[in-house]
Amino acid sequence: MMDADDLRKIRSVADYQFGKGVGNKFFPDTVRIVYSKNTGKIRHIYLGDDLLATLRPTTGLFILTIAGAKRLVSEVNSLRMWVKIQDYAEPFVAKGRSAFAKHVTEADAEIRPNEEVIVVSQKNEVLAVGRALLSGTEMKAFSRGMAVRVRRGVAEKS
Repeated sequence: MMDADDLRKIRSVADYQFGKGVGNKFFPDTVRIVYSKNTGKIRHIYLGDDLLATLRPTTGLFILTIAGAKRLVSEVNSLRMWVKIQDYAEPFVAKGRSAFAKHVTEADAEIRPNEEVIVVSQKNEVLAVGRALLSGTEMKAFSRGMAVRVRRGVAEKS
């Protein structure tokens, strides 16, 4: 059964990873925490039937799902860890293809390589979630190379 310590723990990780104050908005009191059968540690965080995030044991940070990314974009005012791409690249990224630096129009300057990022359209709609391969500044400056290795796009079948 979930205790207050675990809720505090996942909220602190969210604050660290996505910015101060995000934890309380991202994980309300009604979230359900699923623990690993082998280790008993926190693994998945659900809100209703939607999986919001998985806690990666190697880094202790969250891997976002599309549902989690949409919740972050809708709940958080000053969103961090976002990458905005050009209109013509949107359908490809939504299908789970990687986002290249030449398609990036804007990106959070705080992004560091290997961090979890949300790829959004020009209208700030969630297209995909993935891992940054470049820093936010490099994404905007470079005209070649992969910027985000997409883990899941909104148009993919689960």
